Amino acid sequence: MNIMLRGIELRYVLTMQLSQHGPATIAEMLDALAWHGFSVRGRASKAVSDALRWEIARGRVRRLGRGWYGPSYIPRATEHRIHRRVLALRALARAPAKSLLGGHKEGHPGQ
Repeated sequence: MNIMLRGIELRYVLTMQLSQHGPATIAEMLDALAWHGFSVRGRASKAVSDALRWEIARGRVRRLGRGWYGPSYIPRATEHRIHRRVLALRALARAPAKSLLGGHKEGHPGQ
């Protein structure tokens, strides 16, 4: 299942990625998002840089250069909240896709 991230969910996933794995480029973060089953809408590199700009303003991420970001200090309670939310999103991304037909086989009813 591929989950489209935006807003706080995208920011938390990116912040946790940097916190756990260290500095990364935008391309590396996009690869990590895809590996975990996530995607972003629109121009992905812009969505990621916009999300990281928000986290930079809060001091949880730092900009190391053009398109290159690293972790910064995250208060313990905030880190715990981010970690729990990211784990829940990853579990959701790994879950098998639910049928929109309520568990019935695809096709026209009565076939």
